[in-house]
Amino acid sequence: MNMYEEKKSLLLEMIAFSTVDGHLHKKEYEFLFLIANQLNIEKGGFNDLFHQELPKLPIKNEFQRIQQFYRLALLMHIDGILHAKEAEAIKQIAIRMGLNPEATKRVLIKMEKAPKAIISSDVLLNIFREERN
Repeated sequence: MNMYEEKKSLLLEMIAFSTVDGHLHKKEYEFLFLIANQLNIEKGGFNDLFHQELPKLPIKNEFQRIQQFYRLALLMHIDGILHAKEAEAIKQIAIRMGLNPEATKRVLIKMEKAPKAIISSDVLLNIFREERN
């Protein structure tokens, strides 16, 4: 599989998650567009993703799965409103990714308490390391 398809798959997962509460908030769109830019996906290609189905492409590397989980968690917090559907969906996504449920729970709690829901990468990775042991 080529790198573009992997990047597109990550973004499609984020787009699907952003609309789990029934609508796409402007801040969520802006955050998604920022991620698309970081992944070198142009605006036209980015907007086309909103009309595509989510492919089932597994993320092989644990670090990449943790990184994607964190992006989704940031997206969940970006509009300032935590919906029950979002909370349940992110837990299910984390389980499908093969991430430790206790670690993901701890990350989400830590993010709720953090300014702008941002935690450092060291804190994020340490939580997953601690739960592995």
